[in-house]
Amino acid sequence: MNNLLKTTALALALGGLAAGAASAESLTVVSWGGAYTKSQVEAYHKPYTEKTGVEIISADYNGGLAEVKAQVEAGNVTWDLIDVELSDAVRGCDEGLFEPLDPEMLPPAPDGTPATEDFLPGTLADCAITTIIWSTVYAYDDTKFPDEKPTTMADFFDVEKFPGKRALRKNPKATLEMALLGDGVPAEEVYELLETAEGRDRAFAKLDSIKDHIVWWEAGAQPPQMLADGEVVMATSYNGRVFNAVAVENKPFVIVWDGQIWDLDMWAIPTGAPNKERALDFIKFSTDTQRLADQASWISYGPARKSSVPLIGKHAVAGMDMLEHMPTAPDNFTNALQNDFEFWADYQDELNERFAAWLAQ
Repeated sequence: MNNLLKTTALALALGGLAAGAASAESLTVVSWGGAYTKSQVEAYHKPYTEKTGVEIISADYNGGLAEVKAQVEAGNVTWDLIDVELSDAVRGCDEGLFEPLDPEMLPPAPDGTPATEDFLPGTLADCAITTIIWSTVYAYDDTKFPDEKPTTMADFFDVEKFPGKRALRKNPKATLEMALLGDGVPAEEVYELLETAEGRDRAFAKLDSIKDHIVWWEAGAQPPQMLADGEVVMATSYNGRVFNAVAVENKPFVIVWDGQIWDLDMWAIPTGAPNKERALDFIKFSTDTQRLADQASWISYGPARKSSVPLIGKHAVAGMDMLEHMPTAPDNFTNALQNDFEFWADYQDELNERFAAWLAQ
């Protein structure tokens, strides 16, 4: 929220008395910050402003529905467009927090294929349109392991073979799935097992085995920094954050794709957004074939359209070929697990409570 307040204050300071008039030609777009927001600014915001003259006011948040829910319920919505995970998109739609979106409005692929056929299966929701496919992975500092290297999720939990501190997100989502994957559970059986008391006990027992070696993180920028500072030797992280540290900052980090938890990020319009029509226009613009491919030249997140994939080229700064760094690249996708939003819709509150109690022990 601090970033949002800073952004709002800056906009007001720059706008002065003309703030009311400026808002008529602006769009407030909320996302996750860091390298990810930069990829959106370069691929979407700047070209859209150049085309339309509309100013994009970019703000950051840490995910979840609390802030948008507070705005909608207060009848004081200040955000026009928000980048959300699939689970929040579905839940927010069910709770009336997001506007319904018709995928028929989206532009077709260059060859005329309708958007509803061009977007990957499961990427178009009732209230949200997917832009990218990303994943939670773990990465290690290559300099810390001069001989044998970690290659599997089991290695993350093996502190005898690969000693050192590990960074984990302070949240049960993805953490519990990785615990079971690290304990030898096949990806296709993870959620079925997590639905049982035995499976949840097994996941927490696996976390117990490395609890003394865990450093917790809460914001996406933290894991690469923890690795860079030598605070940890391995860290779970969003794959794009690690890639950015390697490609742009030349860090000696290596991603282990085994057991990646992949997910979708989507555009959603808060109910009562002050610039709904402009937000709809921005969604159409930013999710066309070329724009999604353009974003992939800034960060290693896979575009949601099939027609965008052949257009993925080199990184805009580092010059490396990007396709092999995508979560969906065939070599990276052999033991991948999609985040099950229905599972988390059913068990989020219960597991948040248990996770908090476990942390406090």
